[in-house]
Amino acid sequence: MGADTPIPAIPSAIPVPASGAPGAAVSRVEFRLGQLVLASNLFLSPLAGYTNLPFRRVVRELGGVDLCTTDLVNARSLLEKNPKAFKLIESDAHDRPLAVQLFGSVPEEMRDAAVYLESVGVQSIDINMGCPVRKVCRVGGGSAMMTELARTQELVRGMVNAVRIPVTAKMRLGWDDDNLTAPDLVRALEDVGIAGVFVHGRTREQGFAGTVNLEGIRRVVAAARRIPVVGNGDVTTPEAARRMLEVTGCAGVSIGRGAFYDPWIFRRTRHYCATGELLPEATFDERVRVMTRHLDLMVEVFGEKHGCLMFRKVAPWYAKRFGPVNEFNKRVVTLSTRAEYSAILDRYRAWRAQFCGPDGELQERFRPPPMVASFMEPAAAARTAIPVPRGPVEVW
Repeated sequence: MGADTPIPAIPSAIPVPASGAPGAAVSRVEFRLGQLVLASNLFLSPLAGYTNLPFRRVVRELGGVDLCTTDLVNARSLLEKNPKAFKLIESDAHDRPLAVQLFGSVPEEMRDAAVYLESVGVQSIDINMGCPVRKVCRVGGGSAMMTELARTQELVRGMVNAVRIPVTAKMRLGWDDDNLTAPDLVRALEDVGIAGVFVHGRTREQGFAGTVNLEGIRRVVAAARRIPVVGNGDVTTPEAARRMLEVTGCAGVSIGRGAFYDPWIFRRTRHYCATGELLPEATFDERVRVMTRHLDLMVEVFGEKHGCLMFRKVAPWYAKRFGPVNEFNKRVVTLSTRAEYSAILDRYRAWRAQFCGPDGELQERFRPPPMVASFMEPAAAARTAIPVPRGPVEVW
């Protein structure tokens, strides 16, 4: 989407009465952010460099998620019509409903960027108050917004008063363990009309180290009086999503790394929370199908050369559940064309056959261990930890 190419208009959502029954968060299938009614309380978190249009299309096609959020985009760059900023918010008619995550610390810039986004059909705006990266925080954005509550409150007030669509905030528990400001910040933002908050259960000082703090998220939930609080952090399995809902009382779950590792996680979590039945992980053939679909969308959106270049860091994530994968990874990271990808995949299938039994499935000793979240089974989580991918910033 370029400066003169607006996002197609989006029909208004039809309001659906929300259930207020105890424990409804676990099985809820609708969710309200201000006037926006969503069909799921599961969300795709923004991951800088990864949650672009092709990936959002992939997870939407697999099902279980409704509102997806773009990579974080600098409000000033958007107002300056920087082509890179417009590429970050690129969307299409299949990418609905859409939230754009803004970062910045100048109230006028954040307000004007919000007005622009509303004018082109974006349905929700998320303010980044959680990014731990130094170059974002040193200009007053990201996690630094949690240290100056009055200033942040006024910035948000200006945005909320300027648009009709919901404005939300993504935050951490605080700057460090001595400054757990999220509960106070939620109260302050409620007073100026924020529609909801997304809380990552770590501090800025932690980055992505250590264990997500479910009790910390629970305290933020308790502090909120009128708005939904969505939990985030270390949700890599349906069981982990359900536990976060049950332990914290949060209204929904936002999934980042877990979704990139397992794009089926939204569908599997919806099913598990509704029925108690855990669907099996995707088969090898299904993973290959979706991986190939992802590449095709990358080529469609970014062109073959750039799409293949970007896919070099994407393919190894799909391959993490392939079992033995050296032959694939060492070649796919040099990918240049779509035809080359097909050849790499054919060669890998033939090589992988040596680790399979007569039924074509991987022999038991070559199968990857099941995934768990770090806050569920620490010992097992240490063996199956999901790394933090590199993006345009050091970490998100």
